[in-house]
Amino acid sequence: MTTDTTEKGLEALIVAQMTGRTGPDEGGFAEDPEPYVGLHNWRLGNPADYDRAWTIDLPQFRAFIAATQPPLVEALDLDHDGPTRQKFLARLQGEIGKRGIVDVLRHGLKHQQHEITAFYGTPSPGNAKAAERFASNRFSVTRQLRYSATETANALDLALFVNGLPVVTFELKNSLTKQTVEDAIEQYRRDRDPREKLFEFGRCVAHFAVDDAEVRFCTHLKGKASWFLPFNRGWNDGAGNPPNEGGIKTDYLWKDILTPQALTDILENYAQIVEKRDPKTGKVKREQVFPRYHQLGVVRALLADARQHGVGQRYLIEHSAGSGKSNSIAWLSHQLVGLRNEQTPVFDSVIVVTDRRILDEQIRDTIKQFAQVGATVGHADHSGDLRRFIESGKKIVISTVQKFPFILDDIGTLHRDRRFAIVIDEAHSSQGGSTAAALNMALSAAGAAEEEETIEDKINRIMEARKLLPNASYFAFTATPKNKTLEIFGTAVPEEGAVKHRPFHSYTMKQAIQEGFILDVLKNYTPVDSFYRLVKTIEGDPEFDTKRAAKKLRRYVESHHHAIRLKAEIMVDHFHEQVLAAGKIGGQARAMVVTGGIERAIQYFHAIRDYLTERKSPHRAIVAFSGEHEYGGVKVTEASLNGFPSKDIPDRIEEDPYRFLVCADKFQTGYDQPLLHTMYVDKPLSSVKAVQTLSRLNRAHPQKYDAFVLDFQNDAESIRKAFEPYYRTTILSDETDPNKLHDLKSALDAAEVYGTAQIDQFVALYLDGADRDKLDPILDARVAVYKEHLDEDGQVEFKGQAKAFVRTYGFLSTILPYTNAEWEKLSIFLSFLVPKLPAPKEEDLSKGILEAIDMDSYRVEKRAAEQVRLADQDAEIDPVPTDGGGRRPEAEIDRLSNILRSFNEMWGNITWEDSDRVRQLITKDIPDKVAADTAYQNAKKNSDKQNARIEHDKALSRVIVNVMKDDTELFKQFSDNPAFRRWLADTVFGLTY
Repeated sequence: MTTDTTEKGLEALIVAQMTGRTGPDEGGFAEDPEPYVGLHNWRLGNPADYDRAWTIDLPQFRAFIAATQPPLVEALDLDHDGPTRQKFLARLQGEIGKRGIVDVLRHGLKHQQHEITAFYGTPSPGNAKAAERFASNRFSVTRQLRYSATETANALDLALFVNGLPVVTFELKNSLTKQTVEDAIEQYRRDRDPREKLFEFGRCVAHFAVDDAEVRFCTHLKGKASWFLPFNRGWNDGAGNPPNEGGIKTDYLWKDILTPQALTDILENYAQIVEKRDPKTGKVKREQVFPRYHQLGVVRALLADARQHGVGQRYLIEHSAGSGKSNSIAWLSHQLVGLRNEQTPVFDSVIVVTDRRILDEQIRDTIKQFAQVGATVGHADHSGDLRRFIESGKKIVISTVQKFPFILDDIGTLHRDRRFAIVIDEAHSSQGGSTAAALNMALSAAGAAEEEETIEDKINRIMEARKLLPNASYFAFTATPKNKTLEIFGTAVPEEGAVKHRPFHSYTMKQAIQEGFILDVLKNYTPVDSFYRLVKTIEGDPEFDTKRAAKKLRRYVESHHHAIRLKAEIMVDHFHEQVLAAGKIGGQARAMVVTGGIERAIQYFHAIRDYLTERKSPHRAIVAFSGEHEYGGVKVTEASLNGFPSKDIPDRIEEDPYRFLVCADKFQTGYDQPLLHTMYVDKPLSSVKAVQTLSRLNRAHPQKYDAFVLDFQNDAESIRKAFEPYYRTTILSDETDPNKLHDLKSALDAAEVYGTAQIDQFVALYLDGADRDKLDPILDARVAVYKEHLDEDGQVEFKGQAKAFVRTYGFLSTILPYTNAEWEKLSIFLSFLVPKLPAPKEEDLSKGILEAIDMDSYRVEKRAAEQVRLADQDAEIDPVPTDGGGRRPEAEIDRLSNILRSFNEMWGNITWEDSDRVRQLITKDIPDKVAADTAYQNAKKNSDKQNARIEHDKALSRVIVNVMKDDTELFKQFSDNPAFRRWLADTVFGLTY
């Protein structure tokens, strides 16, 4: 018999390993008498039993109720499709829709006078009755599940059910048939309509895209906006999965993670729906949470070790930024409370030491799923709180770092007879100076404070000053452990005659970068001399246009004139011309200016503020520093300079007009802001401080593809050394010569894999918004040429050069004022071609962020880049044409159809009550009324474009207020949605000026 290498073959293999059966002819369906079948006790479900209208496998559900709550079979009339059963199923589905599948499985539901248990959880050791009930749960896996009532041919490869209720779906791909996990994700995004009942929010805990090498998952399908996260084990401290001698690389998913016992653990202790209230709008946003592989791994490993070894242990968890430490700590804290060794609790209380408000909220959210928060969680803010909480039965006590020494003293003296788990979130420094000052006072007995101590240093000093308590275990989480932290909390490992200390568990910066959770900030790290060298190289090149920033940079470097005002101008010009103009992060990019002290920060704030005003920029700066400082003979605070309270800074920087955050130590560690794209450093940085400061830029955002650092003080070598213990990476500015792009393009062109016509066709379609089905055929034809016409060496060389071109161009385009359209187009084309080129055997298979690119948001950035290149040329008026030829102006109908297309692309996701009426208003009624406005007409006749625009915007506001009487919907979008207001103003101005 030949091996089945198809997608169906992979599906059959998974089902056989889960159930021991592959099809209906082998039995194993719902009515089979034996309680368990196969390796992992999964039953084989029958696709014909699935009721699409009620999203339930009724025979499985009925069998579970009959075995566990027999009277309900008759009471709910489960055997007959009558009104009684219909009412119950409507109630069941309503509860799942409202509360989510996890809550219904955990807590059951009430229907009329009945209480229905939907699932029996993990039995406690020695409880025979609970073990019998757990055994009566029915875990089933169904192949080719036809889920849609309308698109009846659509089928999911696999679905997992618990007692007839769906909890997990799968789309499978097989690389042997040239399809990968990316194709499975595309299938979910394109073909799985999120309006289908099965895909509604909260009905399943996860949707898995799986091939034979990788696993990704999504908790909430949203069409093209569906966000799939890696669920891989990691390999060589990076992304992906290791080779598996015993089978397929991804079989851990069904052999370890989704066994009935392990899935039950996830449903009971990890999966949850959390509600987040936006403090600004008051709106509540619901999110479905499912653990990532390393989160599940670290919590389970810590619990197992603590259960086995009891109290008195130390654990260091080195998890990079982007690892989701907050959730890991919340899940661990909750489960440490209930941890038992046979019948005895391992710990009496759990103490969480953190200065982060968000972690406090996440712990409360997690506990809320299982117990009353008020009865379980307390805050130890004052001396004696710990004793009071312990006496009142609170199991989790949250405290700040400055209270930590007093708590340790209490544990070692007053509470010697109790056992504690101390969970330390030490990597995040407090954002204010007052907590640090209070802690230094509290620590005076623990030895003198070092200059610029981090929270991590302080905790190490506390630990050194106090002997390790025998009645406590320590769980320390950090992203960048220092040597001392490793010694105090790390696991001792004898190695070559010495004792070395290692983390108990790690999720590296390398893996977080490769999986796309954070960005590699060193990729575009540029010391000012390198920046100048690169800009100077192209100054004489006729292909390039030299911008304002380049001229100022020359003055700065060549005159060694280090005035703050000049540096501030370089920063502001660069940010406007290379960051904002390029549409970075969809036009939302922010910059941080890192300064050497409070005096310097205030000087920079004034210089940047003044120059922004001179440039007539709409953007503003915020300054951040602690305490009161004298400047220009006046006492100032950040609140007095900014014009709003200090606590509002993190929120205000997210809002326009604020784009620059000028810092003196504050916000340089422990501050998560995905919109930070660019950092200007004017302060010496070294070791961990350098890593923590530059890492402020690494937070991921769906529209963020890179970050940029311009450093006025440090060199590439010292920064590289600082990062080396955590992740070796390349600093591109060291090795980049713009002329290299000429050479790379020539070599790539010479391979004849593509021609100019194909690039032009692809880029035009792509920028015009074409879908995959229009773009893939062009790329696939080029892949065929690559495979047929190049030998293996040629393929390796071409792919390497293509990657180098994309990387180098991406880096240089953040610095150099290009007007080279050919390079831009080739970069876009290669960005999509490279991932499709088959990988030579010896090549590193880990995929970078470019290869998991989100087409739509990348397209926005590239369109902006194209516009910049066109708009930023000196305008010249052509002489009167002598050849009689002319260019036909864009027809009115074309302009309107472009506006409508733009409207549909950008605002089609808003549910308009009467979209045709809205389109009529936008394309005709509103422009006509604005054009008729007298003040606007006068400005057009007698003033320049800028003043005409000001009058236009006023006229538009007046027209919109009048429209309100007929169309409140459009008025509401114009009032509440700044992006829509901007778009409409630009559109109407384009039509009327």
